Amino acid sequence: MPMSLGNAFIKNFLGKAPDWYKVAIIAFLVINPFVFFFIDPFTAGWLLVIEFIFTLAMALKCYPLQPGGLLAIQAIAIGMTSADQVKHELVANIEVMLLLIFMVAGIYFMKQLLLYIFTKILLGIRSKSTLSVAFCFAAAFLSAFLDALTVIAVVISVAVGFYAIYHKVASGKVSTVSHDHTQDEHLCELTRDDLENYRSFLRSLLMHAGVGTALGGVMTMVGEPQNLIIADQAGWLFGEFIIRMAPVTLPVFFCGLATCVAVEKLKIFGYGAKLPENVRQILVDFDREERANRTKQDVAKLWVQGFIAVWLIVGLALHLAAVGLIGLSVIILATSFTGVIEEHSLGKAFEEALPFTALLTVFFSIVAVIIDQELFKPIIDAVLAVEDKGTQLALFYVANGLLSMVSDNVFVGTVYINEVKTALVEGVITRDQFDLLAVAINTGTNLPSVATPNGQAAFLFLLTSALAPLIRLSYGRMVVMAFPYTIVLAIVGMIGIVFFIEPMTANFYDWGWISHHVGDASSSTGH
Repeated sequence: MPMSLGNAFIKNFLGKAPDWYKVAIIAFLVINPFVFFFIDPFTAGWLLVIEFIFTLAMALKCYPLQPGGLLAIQAIAIGMTSADQVKHELVANIEVMLLLIFMVAGIYFMKQLLLYIFTKILLGIRSKSTLSVAFCFAAAFLSAFLDALTVIAVVISVAVGFYAIYHKVASGKVSTVSHDHTQDEHLCELTRDDLENYRSFLRSLLMHAGVGTALGGVMTMVGEPQNLIIADQAGWLFGEFIIRMAPVTLPVFFCGLATCVAVEKLKIFGYGAKLPENVRQILVDFDREERANRTKQDVAKLWVQGFIAVWLIVGLALHLAAVGLIGLSVIILATSFTGVIEEHSLGKAFEEALPFTALLTVFFSIVAVIIDQELFKPIIDAVLAVEDKGTQLALFYVANGLLSMVSDNVFVGTVYINEVKTALVEGVITRDQFDLLAVAINTGTNLPSVATPNGQAAFLFLLTSALAPLIRLSYGRMVVMAFPYTIVLAIVGMIGIVFFIEPMTANFYDWGWISHHVGDASSSTGH
């Protein structure tokens, strides 16, 4: 029986997504205008946020860009926000957009060097717990000076390379034959068992690295975008930022590494899978074959990529240009000196980043709704109304953490520091209290936000990457695997805020490591 035109429209809507999912999205689109116009715009705003989180949670059923984009378009159309406000958010976050467009593509042209280095690490460290700590520590160290998205892009590129190597060999293909590593039909049952264990192994390493970006990113003013905003508002320089955060960030860092070892040893929350011996042998054989077949041209490419890696680290650490522009320079240098100059070859590098860039644009549309409908204002006002200094610090930390789990931690940090700055200027709080609240805001947005992919851009990028479905890394699985880290990081961070930050800050004043800012509003506007 031929399909009717109406059924054809339904079939085409959101493609291969399940029918129940399509019905849910249509229901959202029908309900939202009624709630906005006839019940309450504030309620409609929170309903939209929940719906958008739902699309992220179902990322493996349907890429969130399409359903989330439909919700965002409707929100603008019915007046929950405006196109100008969305544009304002994009302009304010232009460096993040440039980073995604150019830096992630730049990493694509460094994959030979990265695969070479990480193959040595993977094959050289036999202990899974030691290997996990190495990935977590490396990600933390790099994220303290580079951007977390750049670091996670490197780890994703390496993991895709490892996955593709094994999948090709397990499918009976030789290394010179092209192969689609997204299809499993050529694998025998025994090989499938190894593949499932290998997927679990890669998942755990990626999650350890993802958490590592949060552990390192919270420590320095360049670790996360909101850190830079907070430091600018407080008038802190690089060294002062590290010292002020240290009473919280150092205990959290060591407890985070201890958690990494514990979950691997106890094999809980999806951790503990070891590299299957068959897979290890394939990677060893691949490494041996690569060394044997490596030509002078290949060696020259590795040297070039090594020099570019040095430039990348120096450029980012010294902030010689916007991160995205440094990424563009990496693309130009890497392609110029390795012979990749055809347009179609360049295009492949952008396939991973551009869908996520579009999704992030939709995300900023939801952030625009949060701003215009003042969804966070009641929480901020309630916390500022608390008079006890210690309680206020704890509440700021908790409120920032909870909001960062469902929203963007850059947005939450920016909103809170601006509100606190206003309170300082109006004489509601003292300068010393402002400094303590700034620490609570920074740690609150960076640490508990590991609970969900919503709060950490690096986690969201990992979830929506082409690698996630290959290793069966879903939203729910990420939340479960992040849970032990969330509990440890949030609790240790809270202990630091409540018990250590104020007395340690007083000691830092006495020791001369940091100085009291003279005045209130005037001293907090510049470096």
